[in-house]
Amino acid sequence: MGGKQKTLAVLIGTALAAGLTGPAFGSTATTAAHSPSLPAAAPGSGMPVVEWNRELITILGDPKAQPSTVHPTRSFALLQAAEYDAVVSITRSGPAYLFSVSAPRGARADAAADQAAHDVLAALYPAKRAGVDQRLSGQLSAIPDGSGKQAGIRVGAEVARRLVALRSHDGSSATPPRFSPGTMAGDYRPTPTDFPTPVFTDWGSVKPFVLTGGSQFRPAAPPAVGSAEYATALNEVKSLGSKTSTTRTPDQTAAGKFWAAAPVWNVWNQIAQNLVISENTGLEKAVKVFARLDLSLADTAIAMYDAKYAYRVWRPVTAIRLGNTHYNPRIVGDPGWSPLLPTAPDPSYPGAHGALSQAAATTLAGLYGAQHRLSVTSKGVTRTFAGFQDAATEAWLSRIWTGQHTSIDNRAGQQLGTRVADFVARHL
Repeated sequence: MGGKQKTLAVLIGTALAAGLTGPAFGSTATTAAHSPSLPAAAPGSGMPVVEWNRELITILGDPKAQPSTVHPTRSFALLQAAEYDAVVSITRSGPAYLFSVSAPRGARADAAADQAAHDVLAALYPAKRAGVDQRLSGQLSAIPDGSGKQAGIRVGAEVARRLVALRSHDGSSATPPRFSPGTMAGDYRPTPTDFPTPVFTDWGSVKPFVLTGGSQFRPAAPPAVGSAEYATALNEVKSLGSKTSTTRTPDQTAAGKFWAAAPVWNVWNQIAQNLVISENTGLEKAVKVFARLDLSLADTAIAMYDAKYAYRVWRPVTAIRLGNTHYNPRIVGDPGWSPLLPTAPDPSYPGAHGALSQAAATTLAGLYGAQHRLSVTSKGVTRTFAGFQDAATEAWLSRIWTGQHTSIDNRAGQQLGTRVADFVARHL
């Protein structure tokens, strides 16, 4: 694509963000209606892959769809990995992620992708089976009947069966240990105003999809909370991230609320949806785009939580309110300080928006080119970026502007997301 820029309308809008409140992390709850159906896909089109991705976002809009202790990025990775392996089992267009199933000549790759997607979602969300069955019926009805269609269905079912069985022992269903807050300066403890209990305390122990372990790319320890570096970073948040800040610009306020309106993994998946649509991406590339994106996001989430609970760094709101305890002479405490938005219930280092958005931007830039102009719309607000990195950078900066993270957290998150995405790209 070179330097050619194309505007992408990413319609996150009311279908995704209606009724959303609170931070993007620590909750699987969103409110999302079924997205309108896309036009019938031409043979070999990547449109059905988009439809299944949208179906998962719809399912996750129900807060009761899965336990709150299971991170949504796992579901995206399972869905997209199954579609990818189903397709490449037939097309041999790339290396398998995990499974290469024998397929006869003439097997339909689109039928394989549809069946694999259906079977993964039906296994993960049995209560949503009726809607998933309806989606499959609609997708398969567009494929001519015959032995090729049936062969594709068998391939997709077998890939999904193997993948779901393998991941059933990945540690994601384990009951996470109850978190014990620290009492020393710098130790994480639940945050005001509701002081929610951390949820993903053991997610860093879940078996990654591509990484060798959650600690493979663990960032170095952050600077001590008594250091000059930490004071500089925290004082920036104290000024810009306050609910009553006079230094934060109106645009920074808007950006902060924008990036907190929906789970950030949903946002990047919808960016990928629109890339596939606007580029008329074929089936083989579409499954690669989503597999690489969502495997990167899932493994970044695991690595991120590994680091968060290895270091257990307190959040800015705690650090600022306890500033008068003199743990750092360069920080003047403010017991009444509140962030612009509620704080997510997990430790501060590394930053989640920084890690996940950087993983997504690195992945998509590698597939579509860095200078790809895009417009992202959420809850009726549109923000435009010159490239994927610009969007990712604003995403992590927004966490300073809303009082969630320091620049120290964000830099570690960026580094982590980049390293995970690069590793996944080398293996898929």
